[in-house]
Amino acid sequence: MAGNGFGTIFRFTTWGESHGPAIGCVVEGAPPRIPLSEADIQPWLDKRRPGSSRFTTQRKESDRVQILSGVFEGQTTGAPISLLIANEDARSKDYDAIKDQFRPGHADYTYWAKYGIRDYRGGGRASARETAARVAAGAVARKILGDAIVVRGALIQIGPHAIDRKRWDWTAIDANPFFCPDAQIVTKWESFLDETRKAGSSTGAIIEVHASGVPAGLGEPIYDKLDADLAKAMMSINAVKGVEIGAGMAAAALSGEQNADEMRMKGGKVTFLANNAGGILGGISTGQDIVARFAVKPTSSILKPLRSVDRFGKDIEVSTKGRHDPCVGIRAVPVGEAMMAVVLADHLLRHRAQCG
Repeated sequence: MAGNGFGTIFRFTTWGESHGPAIGCVVEGAPPRIPLSEADIQPWLDKRRPGSSRFTTQRKESDRVQILSGVFEGQTTGAPISLLIANEDARSKDYDAIKDQFRPGHADYTYWAKYGIRDYRGGGRASARETAARVAAGAVARKILGDAIVVRGALIQIGPHAIDRKRWDWTAIDANPFFCPDAQIVTKWESFLDETRKAGSSTGAIIEVHASGVPAGLGEPIYDKLDADLAKAMMSINAVKGVEIGAGMAAAALSGEQNADEMRMKGGKVTFLANNAGGILGGISTGQDIVARFAVKPTSSILKPLRSVDRFGKDIEVSTKGRHDPCVGIRAVPVGEAMMAVVLADHLLRHRAQCG
């Protein structure tokens, strides 16, 4: 199966299925002599871990990571870093009823059409479970970036309910189960998700990821632009259907003078008066915060019966039982952070290789 790796110099490949014995990844390109231990990786996995609130799947996974290679005496060796996360609470029997059925909106049909195999156990490789391995790789990327570059994400919309950006407060994110920067909308989101779950349905979300402290000059023209790689990184996350950088789609409604991020000198340095470009011009970082947003579709596995077909060519109705997120976008926040980190780490190493 092709397409399981991401990156150029800093590169990782994920492996494993939702209901297999374990999942994990192999990270290549990490420079030697970087301090690294399981304790550097585990906090980021804990952010993504299922069962952390009533608004996420109640599958109980500790997501304890093991470093199997590439680290000696607390430092990276330059060799591939192999990371393993055991699956502890898989219940494949929950999917017995749909083993021959295709869930609308899920990858069931397309995987079967391509490979001729129906791994019905929680979605196999198409499951959101795969994203834990991405978060582990992102933790390694953060060590390469160092403390000067800070990557953080927030949930800014659930269903039709968006935050008030005037109330944005990064400190609020750790004080609620949604990674939400607007404390006042949390109660509305809680009620909306409770109603959605009771109705046997699901909803989508929008996540915004920022990277501050990024130096100017990262990125490669023409086909490896920093924003192009970021768009691919975010679009590769399970259930993501749209990506924006900076003003994104809203830029189409702006005039040239409104969209232009005008510049001035301040303290001997170039400063920008706005950031519609999202910190990237011509595919290269400007030194401003890099800002990306992505939209996550509603969870495909829902209790409400939906019209579909089975692999024998019969028209059917599908209702998916088991433990599922009413909004998978909640746990996508740390995943988006991880993908931002791996792209920046890759381009940082590529920049050093070419420009010193």
